[in-house]
Amino acid sequence: MSTSSRCRLLLGICLTLLVIPSPARTAEDDQTRLARELQPLVACLSGQRDSFTLTAEIDAKIDGSSQRLEARLVRFPDDSFDLDIIHQDYAVQLRRRADATAMILPLHKTVFVGRGATDANDHLMPSGMTKRLLSPATNFATFVAPILQSGDPGAVALVLTGILKVQFDPSASSWKVAEKTSLQFSGEGKTIDVDADGTRVRLAISDAETEADPIGNWPEMRVIDLDRGELERQLVRGVRRAFEILDPGPRLTSPPQTAKKVEHGELRWIDGQRVALLHGTPEEIGKAHGELLKQEATRCIDSVLYAFGTAQTIRTGRWFRHDLADAYARLAPHIPERHKEETRALAASLGIDDELAQTLNVFPELFHCSGFAVYGKATTDGKLYHGRVLDYMTTIGLQDAATTFIVAPAGQNAFANVGYAGFIGSVSGMNARGISLGEMGGRGEGQWDGVPMATLMRRALEECATLDEVTTLWTNSPRTCEYYYVFADGKTNRAVGVAATPDSIQFVLPGQAHELLGPGIEDAVVLSAGSRLETLRERVTQRHGQIDADVAQWLMSRPVAMQSNLHNVLFVPADGVLYVANASHNKPAAERPYVRLDLNELLKALPGANVENTVAATGK
Repeated sequence: MSTSSRCRLLLGICLTLLVIPSPARTAEDDQTRLARELQPLVACLSGQRDSFTLTAEIDAKIDGSSQRLEARLVRFPDDSFDLDIIHQDYAVQLRRRADATAMILPLHKTVFVGRGATDANDHLMPSGMTKRLLSPATNFATFVAPILQSGDPGAVALVLTGILKVQFDPSASSWKVAEKTSLQFSGEGKTIDVDADGTRVRLAISDAETEADPIGNWPEMRVIDLDRGELERQLVRGVRRAFEILDPGPRLTSPPQTAKKVEHGELRWIDGQRVALLHGTPEEIGKAHGELLKQEATRCIDSVLYAFGTAQTIRTGRWFRHDLADAYARLAPHIPERHKEETRALAASLGIDDELAQTLNVFPELFHCSGFAVYGKATTDGKLYHGRVLDYMTTIGLQDAATTFIVAPAGQNAFANVGYAGFIGSVSGMNARGISLGEMGGRGEGQWDGVPMATLMRRALEECATLDEVTTLWTNSPRTCEYYYVFADGKTNRAVGVAATPDSIQFVLPGQAHELLGPGIEDAVVLSAGSRLETLRERVTQRHGQIDADVAQWLMSRPVAMQSNLHNVLFVPADGVLYVANASHNKPAAERPYVRLDLNELLKALPGANVENTVAATGK
């Protein structure tokens, strides 16, 4: 069983008793018995009891090793609760009272405390929590929420026995849910043991042990005061997005493919992929971006800032938004004013504050990727093919915001940017001058006194018409962290690999041997790492002289692409064509279909794209 499946099992196991689509009739004796045994749990989860203690012990094998997760929820009156979650690698405690909330990280000896008012919509008050944590975009909302709200153990028993055919086994005194899953109740339903394919869970229900203690002091811990609205919003939106990612509903797996037009922008669906066409000034482009993709941009924000951000806070002991704010303060002087104007207009269009949009756009892209450029003797027609594999965090649901942007900024080169709603920088792109770029992340997170990588990539698309201009831009710009790149020029059939840090830059030419990349391959630049590099080199060598668009896409297939493969792009800059594949919730991009996009044709729909010069530049 995969790690993601294990995680879903661990999260869903306590909800298994409740996640059923619709009622059906079966044996009355089983229903009556099951309803009686379920009654204590349903009363707690539905809010019928305002005071109780619920503990869970979960033992499972994850990535081949046995792991234990312990959780304890104590519900008090007055909308107060204590929640402790303990794992061998992390621990988090929440203390929620009417006037304050504390998030305690014992392993880091750190406490985040918020006092006073909370956000009107995203808060941790127990009443109505189900609606706030389960959005319509997750199947949990469809199946769990109605049953929790009903609070009727008889209805739960009816659907369990009717739909899942849950049956009582007198010989084992347990309930068979499926071939490898069983439930056993004891103590009149106050203890529940679950065995699901080797994962064991024990739930125990008891009265609340004590009255709720007030939020106090932690003399031996570092205390960080936060706005309470920010603290509770972080947790609610993070958990809500996590449910969407763990069990996405049709809104995410089969989104409505509705075309849309606004001033300075258009949203098209091309063979199932979002394509946003934007043109005008920075303010006009940012405004149209938000109007066309508000829902997708919100999901991107929730994935990065709230879901990933909450996990990162627990992992590091640092408030994630503070880290991003510190990064932005150092990066901001190196970001062009036109990009800041576009981001401010995007924020206004989305109805969020500027800081939120700015921090999203400096999110450190620690990608583990591959890239290549082949041409001349390596290809069937001598044409340059530039492949880019983005291996990064499908687990945080960025695929729900996947969008290819076709942008014609006033006074700049038009370009295609394969990216994500709410994000204006570039990690994979090609401009109308035949220049294509892809990046690969390295080490050095925190070295942010320079131009953000994604900003530098976009500047190259907007400003550069030749490969020499691109390399000069990188050489002369203050850089951040360690990144690797493949740059290509379809007009001249030139390509280069780049290794860049804040202090040095190295260019690897086609056919050049390199200590990290191995012997050179004629008319080819190949970048990756470890076994993926070995496989990619082997494939390029094997098919040398036979590479066309189809073979180039095969070069990027698994295992060159990792399981976390978020998107793959094949650029054919001489033709102004790109092929894009995006991950789904259950398949990496390399196992998804590629969609062919013609940049030159798409630009014809955008006023001011200078199509005549575009066609001349790319030779079409």
